[in-house]
Amino acid sequence: MTVIMVTMTTGTPSDHTSRWPRSLARTLARITLGVALAGAGVGHLTTLREEFQAQVPSWVPLDPDLVVVVASGVVEIVLGAALILAPRSLRPIVGTATAVFFILIFPGNIAQYVEGTDGFGLDTDRARLIRLFFQPLLVLWALWSTGAWGWLRNRLTSSKEKT
Repeated sequence: MTVIMVTMTTGTPSDHTSRWPRSLARTLARITLGVALAGAGVGHLTTLREEFQAQVPSWVPLDPDLVVVVASGVVEIVLGAALILAPRSLRPIVGTATAVFFILIFPGNIAQYVEGTDGFGLDTDRARLIRLFFQPLLVLWALWSTGAWGWLRNRLTSSKEKT
């Protein structure tokens, strides 16, 4: 009886089960990223404050603690919560905003490598260099897990068709 109901509401049983693992994977990836981001944001404001200050480039003309660490911590908490709680219709926007945030903080990671600043156990140039390769993965994770990748592609395609 359940199979019949699923078939009537969502198509064939094979259609339903073929989408289900991908949907579950995206949901788990999105929630995991949200929890990690919110946790990092809380760390910005509490116990990891000094570690995050190490990532603020020396050339940033702002107070590394108040403006950069606190502000980015609040942004991370908001983005993390949005990744977890946003309705499906807003997830691509949240994913895009999260990806942009990861891109905006990337210069701090580069500065940490170039300046040889220790932080988060990254106490060798090799460790700091390896970390740089993970930032693009975070961008892709945010885009994929929220459906933003396809959403952006569709928006770009439809805007090209209008011109």
